[in-house]
Amino acid sequence: MLWQHTLVHLSVLTGAAFSASLSHVLHEKRDVPLPHSRQRVHGDAIVPVRIGLKQSNLHTGYDRLMDVSHPASENYGKHLTKEEVNALFAPADETVQTVKSWLLSSGLVGDDEVLHYENKGWLAIDMPAKHAESLLGTTFYELESPNGEIRIGCDEYYLPVHVSNHVDYVKPGVKLSAPLKKRQSFEKRSSPGPAARGGHHVPHVQPHSPGWTLPPAAQGLPPDLQNCGVNITPSCIKALYDIPDAIFSQPENAMGLFETYDTFAQEDISLFFEHYATNVPSDTKPNVISVDGGTAPVAPSSELNGGESDIDLDLSISLIYPQSVTVYQVDDLPNSSGETNTTGFLNTFLDSIDGSYCSYSAFGITGDSPGIDASYPDDLSGGYKGQLECGTYELTRVVSISYGEAETYLPKAYVERQCNEILKLGLQGHTILVASGDYGVASFPGSNGDEEGCLSSDTQNGTIYNPDYPSGCPYITAVGATRLYPNDTVYDAESAMQVNLTAFNIATGVTGSVGTPYDFFATGGGFSNYFTPAPFQAAAVAEYLQKDLPFQSLPYYEINSDASNIGENGGVYNRIGRGYPDVSANGAYLLTFVNETAGTYFGTSLASPIFGSVVTLINEERTAIGKGPIGFINPALYENPWVLNDITNGSNPNCGSQGFQASTGWDPVTGLGTPNYPRMLAYFLSLP
Repeated sequence: MLWQHTLVHLSVLTGAAFSASLSHVLHEKRDVPLPHSRQRVHGDAIVPVRIGLKQSNLHTGYDRLMDVSHPASENYGKHLTKEEVNALFAPADETVQTVKSWLLSSGLVGDDEVLHYENKGWLAIDMPAKHAESLLGTTFYELESPNGEIRIGCDEYYLPVHVSNHVDYVKPGVKLSAPLKKRQSFEKRSSPGPAARGGHHVPHVQPHSPGWTLPPAAQGLPPDLQNCGVNITPSCIKALYDIPDAIFSQPENAMGLFETYDTFAQEDISLFFEHYATNVPSDTKPNVISVDGGTAPVAPSSELNGGESDIDLDLSISLIYPQSVTVYQVDDLPNSSGETNTTGFLNTFLDSIDGSYCSYSAFGITGDSPGIDASYPDDLSGGYKGQLECGTYELTRVVSISYGEAETYLPKAYVERQCNEILKLGLQGHTILVASGDYGVASFPGSNGDEEGCLSSDTQNGTIYNPDYPSGCPYITAVGATRLYPNDTVYDAESAMQVNLTAFNIATGVTGSVGTPYDFFATGGGFSNYFTPAPFQAAAVAEYLQKDLPFQSLPYYEINSDASNIGENGGVYNRIGRGYPDVSANGAYLLTFVNETAGTYFGTSLASPIFGSVVTLINEERTAIGKGPIGFINPALYENPWVLNDITNGSNPNCGSQGFQASTGWDPVTGLGTPNYPRMLAYFLSLP
């Protein structure tokens, strides 16, 4: 931070703030007033006023992304630098000058007291509360929490007419300030974690389970490919998608993995390499980056070793070695475990790789959201004591994320701002992939108070589909999951991942029930309530919605602008939403080790690092011939779906109905399909 927040609790100052004049307009007003148990901020207490300036060119973001990502564009692959992206969306000079002139003409601040953030998105002034109230035509109040934290804000505030159009947001204001520690005397200005969508991997059967016999078609295959219908290994994955052995180790093409709370154990991934990926030395380790106190690795027996991180590393390293893998271990234990009860997702990670995002204003939100995002320094036991990390680390060209949560857990403006940042990363040539979820058209069990993870309304109880975030963001590549059935070989067509673990255990002679609702896995897919289809996807979605499939009997709704009519007229899904997933890869029967114990694991968390590995291998081949990374891949794949294996069998039911069905072309079950490495490589090598 460039300055210290100073605010104190003192007696109420008599008198009212200056009233807004007729030349002022209401800029923001709180829907629900602050609680009555509040106290007026003392007039001489220093308030850290931050003015978020309107960004330039936000409306051009999609077109600019297509300019470097669509294969028909003459500028394909000509990605921008981080500095160019920041400059592109920075406030116009007119905006900066208009707001700054207003501040100086007020006579309340001097030129040397107005600080301009490096990313140009904010103006900042530390000023007495009485001056801030006069400037904004408001009254500031403070609210104290039981642990002594103070937040300040107001019910409404005003700006001059000629200034309002240049300002996105002022804080503290309708949005409360970040927590400020209560002090005994005032200073004057002279001085749950996110839910792991792959975190419910359920080990159950061992190799060569009772009740399973070798399929006739598998008898002539090499031994390491005979069991792929019930036990997937790297050899099976390479055969499924015709992936060659990797040969490159290029520093610029290290692959990234986002991890939070769940932490890998080196002993586990070493066992995996020894048994199922002998091309990788057993002592191979990822590069670990600690973001705001994230710590890895842990002992195999640690409660933090749930298998999520192990599996991400098993798959990515085994497919791209000798290429390196970078783990971004995000957030300290109090925040990542859910102890602080923050529901925010990805913001601290995005802060750490793009310093401008820490103070970026969009959609009425500036910076991280107190009460939603983690706050640092964290005074809790085991908390990260440093300042929030902003722009500390470089982002790898490819990042796979196997975590997420229900879209409805986060405010619409919050995810819109975040999605805009993902667009900016695409402009810079990054490919961001995310697992699409494991419970069909529902979120994770227990989400939104529903056992199955479904949504309800006044007239519907747990029957409304609950879309995933960040899969709903159209600038991310959402990855669904596929599977082979026990009698299939790697040369058979895959189906959508759907499995009843209890039934499978019974069929294979393994005793015990997994227990509902965790016993039923189905690849996540559906339609966002917050985002509409991007133009590059619109035709594919429209075509699917015209097909004669069972989902057509389902009632639907068309979401309004503020997403307040979910379930309207008895509808169970939003028919005008962005569809996901975009692509798929195998997500069933991975044989691996967790806590040094062999087991078989399921989930789209397997699929995302597999697809991310394929993109990494293609980037390597492009680098070898002097070309750049492919970056945001969705436009190219929707334009040329023939480079993928179309999956046409399966569905993703939940919430008391059949969900959606796979079909030819794109569908909200398996997307456009699974990798066909030779076709993908030939195509992307042909591009500039």
